Amino acid sequence: MNEYQKIADLLYPNVKDYTFYLNKYKKRENVKGEVTRYAPSPTGYMHIGNFFQMFISYNLAKNTNGVFIRRLEDTDRKREKEGAFEVIEMVMDKFGIYPDEYETLNGEIKGYYGPYIQTERLDIYHSFAKYLVSIGKAFPCFCKAFENKEEILKDRETKFLDNDATEYDACRNLSFDEVKKHIDNGEKFAIRLKTSGDGIKRVTFTDLIKGEITANANAKDVILVKSDGIPPYTFCHIIDDKLMGVTTVVRGEEYISSTPVHLEIIDALGFDRFKYCHNPLICKIPENGNKRKISKRYDPEADMRYYFENGYPIESVLEYLLNLISSSFEEWRRNNPELSWKEFKFGINDITAVSPIFDLVKLNDISKNIISKMTAEEVFNNVLKWAKEYNNSWYELLLNNKDYAIKMFNIDRNIEKPRKDIYKWSSIPELYKYFYDEFYNPSSIEDYDLPNNYKCAKELLNEYLTIFDENDAKDTWFNKIKELGAKYGFAKEVKEFKKNKEAYIGHCGDVCTLIRVAVTGRTQTPDLYEILKLFGKEKIKNRFNKFYEFI
Repeated sequence: MNEYQKIADLLYPNVKDYTFYLNKYKKRENVKGEVTRYAPSPTGYMHIGNFFQMFISYNLAKNTNGVFIRRLEDTDRKREKEGAFEVIEMVMDKFGIYPDEYETLNGEIKGYYGPYIQTERLDIYHSFAKYLVSIGKAFPCFCKAFENKEEILKDRETKFLDNDATEYDACRNLSFDEVKKHIDNGEKFAIRLKTSGDGIKRVTFTDLIKGEITANANAKDVILVKSDGIPPYTFCHIIDDKLMGVTTVVRGEEYISSTPVHLEIIDALGFDRFKYCHNPLICKIPENGNKRKISKRYDPEADMRYYFENGYPIESVLEYLLNLISSSFEEWRRNNPELSWKEFKFGINDITAVSPIFDLVKLNDISKNIISKMTAEEVFNNVLKWAKEYNNSWYELLLNNKDYAIKMFNIDRNIEKPRKDIYKWSSIPELYKYFYDEFYNPSSIEDYDLPNNYKCAKELLNEYLTIFDENDAKDTWFNKIKELGAKYGFAKEVKEFKKNKEAYIGHCGDVCTLIRVAVTGRTQTPDLYEILKLFGKEKIKNRFNKFYEFI
């Protein structure tokens, strides 16, 4: 038994041989497509950039009849935020992104390659760490659990640095006897990679989006297992991806700089290298014009819960992200207006290599278009679902007036050019509150010039009530308004008014606006004819009386 093997056995006397896990987790033989994973860390709530990367992974797997895995990387306990994983599960569930293999927080496992929570896999990581120590490619470090980090780094610089790029550890060449002395003293140890880098070597790897990349090879004795026995992302994600049969690692381009470290560990373990797909980061251009990464600190829309709270339809957000992922989606959507976004198939070559710019206006436009195609019943159900969680008063209002609400949402819908004023459910209370008497307020009159004088307006509206018939066809209804307006000095046609403005108070459109303001308190609404039919004469009369009180 060589010195390295003796040290490995001393450090980890009870762990299984690493080959046990290589044999336990068999290679996926019946999967022809991509095996991808989403591996969130519960150190914060789900960021749109994190969701973006997950959505790419999900689609690459689904578009190739592959496997999509969710794995919780919870080894950074100091930064972990309570409830973060519950938010991740909730977001994925609401967006309908269902992994093929996963583990819930209550221990339910679906899949043969679990556990899918990293802190439940520590024995696995220790077995591979032991293997690296046994072949001299890793070593134990006893630097007092790194409590005196600055002092240790200074010591390394003094003793071991031949140039600025290398970072060798003071414990890398301890003998078996020296290691045993530390162990017998009860000292904690970390496991570090014994790098072969010298600060000069270069490494080349292929990124499926960005192409061939050449960078400085790793030259640091990076930590593989911390002194508390928990490995950092650097080590454990490699073990997990290997054992779970991941073929393509999708992650943000910020990981490109750490890829040389990962490659050295992969090579040391004797694993085949994974295919890497470093997706670009979503950016914003604020008012100062300097592009930056979208941030939850400055941009509320960076938090995925923002879209639920504001009531964006799930399809709107997903379609917008597909626009950011692939420039070909917009043309596909134009050519396939009725198909589900799930019918859009993209591959790695279709993913943009340039950081996309998040544009809330573009998202809103997509959402308007999607909502405009919904039936009134679909709108009602979606708004009701949103209101139940975020606006209880409107939930009760809609629930108690279902038939009325559906008729309300049906105005300017199911026509050749449907109205596109709704892009999120949270805008409904403000857009439609005037349909309910308790919210009616004719305050818009302050921004509206009454025709001629108040007396004319009141007399005209009173007489309108005598001719109003909710059973009238639209042409009949409008002709009645023209005739009534002419009686009070309004031109029947807009053209007539424009030819001779001095001869008229206004035109027929102004009469409609007067009625609209009086009955809704607004100068712009959906189709007035449909609103008046929905209200009925008694409700219109009551609104007119309140309007008179206001003016």
